[in-house]
Amino acid sequence: MKLPWSKSETKTATPLIALAHLPVADWGCADPAALVRDGYAGNAVAYRCVRMIAEAAASITFSSADARVQTLLVEPSPDESGQALLERVYTDLQITGNAWLEAVTLAGDIVPRGLYALQVEAVRVRQDAQGRLAGYTVKLKQGERRIAPAPDGWSTVLHLKLYNPANTHYGLSPLAAARKSLDIHNGAAGWAKSLIDNAARPSGALLYGKDGTRLNDEQFDRLKAQLTEEHTGAANAGRPLLLEGGLDWQPMSLSPVEMDFAETRSTAAREIALAFGVPPMLLGIPGDNTYATYKEAHAAFWRLTVLPLVQKTAGALMVWLRGRFDEVSIQPQLDTVPAFASERDALWARVGAADFLSDDEKRKLLGLSQ
Repeated sequence: MKLPWSKSETKTATPLIALAHLPVADWGCADPAALVRDGYAGNAVAYRCVRMIAEAAASITFSSADARVQTLLVEPSPDESGQALLERVYTDLQITGNAWLEAVTLAGDIVPRGLYALQVEAVRVRQDAQGRLAGYTVKLKQGERRIAPAPDGWSTVLHLKLYNPANTHYGLSPLAAARKSLDIHNGAAGWAKSLIDNAARPSGALLYGKDGTRLNDEQFDRLKAQLTEEHTGAANAGRPLLLEGGLDWQPMSLSPVEMDFAETRSTAAREIALAFGVPPMLLGIPGDNTYATYKEAHAAFWRLTVLPLVQKTAGALMVWLRGRFDEVSIQPQLDTVPAFASERDALWARVGAADFLSDDEKRKLLGLSQ
């Protein structure tokens, strides 16, 4: 909920006339539309974090021994490849903490023939009287569509979500967790832009009333309007200020570093990156010494952020599809990931040198089919 700005302005007898009001901290909301607008579409750091995670995770393909499941994974729909579908899922998870996949079946058949990602903003969880999951409601351009479980209890919708201790029905995204840092980073950028629009000149204060006199409401409003119209903006840079009636201008002293909020923006950027699990070094953010080299940071990103997300998604898909495909197995293909090449080569060397193991045992340890 947005907090109102304080609109109090000093008009009583005082040596200082405040020409700007002091705002109360205004933190943005965490609904999907706001996170997309302020984060993914409005913040370069958040956008890059989301893209890095989604693209890296989607580059790891899934495989299954069941030909029907493999077809779903490779070509879930005529309009979208499996990699593109997974990229949408991972992107939704990072922005909103939720992603929904719907299985499509043919008339008279219960076996899924296609998979589609539902629009996150359009899906709502339906609960029964006890607060348990009863189905989903999808908002359409006109009306809504209700999705209920099949007669055997299997749901045609898979809800992927990031853990949220405060809500069992909706996930909590990294972007929502970093909401305050996101607001600070965006606010600092907005300040810098306003400063440029104001010819990079900080504001000041008008001193009046040293002899105990005061301005009436009409004089105060006229003075404020004059300053706003004639002495703000790049077009008015350097214009002299005409003072009369005992007014004295006191400029505020801010250094270039203070005016740029460089350290504030850098700290907020690091916090945003850390919320996503992206080492700041990979984003070119200075001041982070967690990893000695770029290679170490890159390996940590894949091992600690990308791999758990991929494994969790593969497991959720496998459990969900087992309701229609018996004993189905879905495995992420890690052999093609360059980030794991050194670890993979070391494993192959150790297993290959183990003479006490049979060939079948070696294949099993390496995750190869016999």
